[in-house]
Amino acid sequence: MRWEKVEIGQLGEVVTGNTPPRKNPELYGDFIPFIKPTDIEIDRRFTPHPEECYSELGFEKYRKSLIPKGATCVVTIGSIGKKITQAITDCFINQAVNAVIPNENYDADFVFYLLKNNLDKVKGLDSGTSSGRENVSKSSFSSIEVKVVKHLPTQRRIASILSAYDDLIENNLKRIKLLEEKAFLRYKQIVREEKMEVEDKLENLIQTVKRKFKIPKSDYKEKGDIPIIDQSTDFIGGYTNEKDAVYEDVPMIVFGDHTRILKYINFPFACGADGTQLVKPENSSLSVAYLYFELISCNLSNYHYARHFKFLKEQVIKLPSEKVMQEYQEEADKIFNLIQIFRLQNTKLREARDILLPRLMSGEIEV
Repeated sequence: MRWEKVEIGQLGEVVTGNTPPRKNPELYGDFIPFIKPTDIEIDRRFTPHPEECYSELGFEKYRKSLIPKGATCVVTIGSIGKKITQAITDCFINQAVNAVIPNENYDADFVFYLLKNNLDKVKGLDSGTSSGRENVSKSSFSSIEVKVVKHLPTQRRIASILSAYDDLIENNLKRIKLLEEKAFLRYKQIVREEKMEVEDKLENLIQTVKRKFKIPKSDYKEKGDIPIIDQSTDFIGGYTNEKDAVYEDVPMIVFGDHTRILKYINFPFACGADGTQLVKPENSSLSVAYLYFELISCNLSNYHYARHFKFLKEQVIKLPSEKVMQEYQEEADKIFNLIQIFRLQNTKLREARDILLPRLMSGEIEV
């Protein structure tokens, strides 16, 4: 089967999004999803739960820039070369994203994997801005050359092979979400029904785990004994064998940039990548799971990190009895052990998919 070079602009229509003025709140609502780069998770195919939506009024005003289900959306300002998503339903995007709406010659799923395989070319066109942000213009993005096979049945076969992996990943992510909700509901029940016996500032209840070893991306391995916890979708960015990087005190809470609470981790061995901070309880009588959901409930994701956890440590936490916390931690351990299994499965699925992706997209493997 013959492969040939075309420009991205020849795959279909390229649409740049926009953001309705914040001074017109009536344009926002819950009518149709509005996807921004911050909503897009690295290495996840879909973005099912964006933070904001347009109202019906916003939909009518911007309907000409509506992105149809199946289109591929690539971030071209900011985190370029990293973030890509496929529209799971009709939606809108902001000005930092370019969407490719395939024409009749190209399968929508094939286009998604084609562009995913060429994200490095987007990164290579970064022209920057006066603010220092990464930036690729619409015209530059549209002119990127990619190799395609014009035979539609072949496109669909390639996409179906790769989609099988992403479908399994998405199913696991849904399971993870349901399990976390189960643990959260039990936490809410404790808060609602139990007597709170202790009230203290968070700084007296936790300690940050100091990094012994900084792991650059170049040292990530596909296989190793120790998972590296970073800001990827499942928070496992790779593996290492660096013994100096091991943290054996688990479970822990993972914070990312701007002290955004990332995840509760329950690995027998783990280390934090650059840009993350690991936190554990000050003593073993405190339930990590309880503290984790307390922090999430504090809605701490929108304040400035300032590198010192100053605001975070001032938060007052109310705690139930040690007996209740111990019982809850035992329940939570079972739940988060299952979550850990699904995360590890997803890591392996992504590794297998990413091995196949360039081979299928180059014609090295015929289908």
